[in-house]
Amino acid sequence: MLRPTKILVPTDFSKYSDKALRQALDIAKEYGAKVYLLHVTSSEFRSITDDYTDVSITEETLQQYEEKMVASARKKLERQAKKLLGEAPVEVIRETLMGRPEEEIVRFQQEKGVDLVVISSLGKSGLSRYLIGNVARDVLKGATCPVLLTK
Repeated sequence: MLRPTKILVPTDFSKYSDKALRQALDIAKEYGAKVYLLHVTSSEFRSITDDYTDVSITEETLQQYEEKMVASARKKLERQAKKLLGEAPVEVIRETLMGRPEEEIVRFQQEKGVDLVVISSLGKSGLSRYLIGNVARDVLKGATCPVLLTK
């Protein structure tokens, strides 16, 4: 039987991610597990700027923009955690990374030795109620531990 000690909850700050975090917290309380709350700020804008070489955006400007995005994400992560954690007797570690979300989530899971990922099957885009989101699908395929998809 699975007895998780480290649970990863990727978040995009949507109501679906909030639900996944609540479920992860219930599981963590039951087994005394540690929870990693992770947000990955997408670096997709870098490829867009690469496509438009006539736009003069310096590396310094890009780095400043990335730093602002990560700082903003950290604030949102704190707000989400405060809103949902309350007095939960669970250790929650908040992390913010930059990159392709599906790749960074799987890499983080493997590096930290996470033994359960709890992820929403839908994200901010809410694509469709009937389809698994791209990030969730790729995490499901790439993770080396069980993945709990929530709706």
